[in-house]
Amino acid sequence: MEALCGHCGAKHNLNDKQVGGHTKVQFRCSQCGQLTVVNITTRPDRTRSTTPLPSFARTEGAADVLAELIKEPPGLKLPTDKSITLTVVAGLSQGTVHTLEKPRVILGRKGGGADIEVEDAEVSRWHCALEVKDTAVWLKDLESTNGTYYDNERTRAAMLEDGIEFRIGSTILRVNIRAQK
Repeated sequence: MEALCGHCGAKHNLNDKQVGGHTKVQFRCSQCGQLTVVNITTRPDRTRSTTPLPSFARTEGAADVLAELIKEPPGLKLPTDKSITLTVVAGLSQGTVHTLEKPRVILGRKGGGADIEVEDAEVSRWHCALEVKDTAVWLKDLESTNGTYYDNERTRAAMLEDGIEFRIGSTILRVNIRAQK
């Protein structure tokens, strides 16, 4: 069965032993070295297929989709009387604290060019965004491969309050909103 890397698009042949009866298979790309998860679907005729790449990962039109994902929406603004921090509470970057210095930050894998980078192979280059409008902090998934999890459920968007934790890959992060001193 053929599967495509979700990061570079390289083709990989998955054998029956790798696929087995699983509905999802993870493999490391021999081209770029990144982990990719593909969904395996068994058709009524017992043939199997992998889920195609999401539109943002395909080469055709990828730049347009990516530009739309990272565009900052109007009306975002950091509060003047509060400080917003993001703390890595579990994962390889555990203990790292980031202070939000702009109203929209992109979170992603180390080396991927995001505003805040975490050391986690399961995190997409540009995985999710935090958007701030005064004291409301919104978490938005950027069509990541492995998803963004809030309250143990995969989510596309969620409003975060002080002390709320969310997960990207194997990394758990906590948002804190504090009065400035």
